[in-house]
Amino acid sequence: MYRCEAASVEGFVQQVAVSYVGQGYWFYVSGIIPKGKDPAAVDAKLIARYGIDITKWARARRKRAGLGNMQYLRHGRFFVLLATHGQHPFFEDEPGFRDARRHPIQFHGYSIGYRRGADGKSHPSVRIHVQTYRQLKAYLLDLALRRPVEVLAEQFRSLRFVPYAPIRRQYLNLLRAVNRQRQIANLEMVPIACLRLRRRPIKVFESRILEAAA
Repeated sequence: MYRCEAASVEGFVQQVAVSYVGQGYWFYVSGIIPKGKDPAAVDAKLIARYGIDITKWARARRKRAGLGNMQYLRHGRFFVLLATHGQHPFFEDEPGFRDARRHPIQFHGYSIGYRRGADGKSHPSVRIHVQTYRQLKAYLLDLALRRPVEVLAEQFRSLRFVPYAPIRRQYLNLLRAVNRQRQIANLEMVPIACLRLRRRPIKVFESRILEAAA
């Protein structure tokens, strides 16, 4: 049975970035299932329409034949359909599709794309969306000189974004920006230890409540 409902925001981001975009599923459409429609019924309709529920061996055969493959994922009422290079009805049925290499997928303040890294190779890229990042930076800088170091450290500890490599760099940039202001004012620096800089893979299709109860 094809599993398509991510149990958490973090799981959705991980599955899209690592398992799909990272494996060449670059072309996508995303949307919101309207209220009043059953998400499970929409899942079944889209999976059947595009023949998504096939084995990995069938996907390999399609790839060798020059045909495209597809994946589908949903969290709540937000969904994304993704496709690889190759002939597939998706490209005719969804003329507004986008390429994650040029237009990253936007989801819950994340930006999920595919970029060239410092090593010269291309990789999945998960970062805080630029607008969300700017808002977060403005908020933290507003607090930089008005709150004690303990409060600021707690603000950094509570940042909700999973620390993928680009997000770690964004976190460090935020910390440096706050500490520059505090240094000028001769205030105690916010320690780097307050940042969450290690990412742990999570289970995509199981809720945290069920995992905790197990």
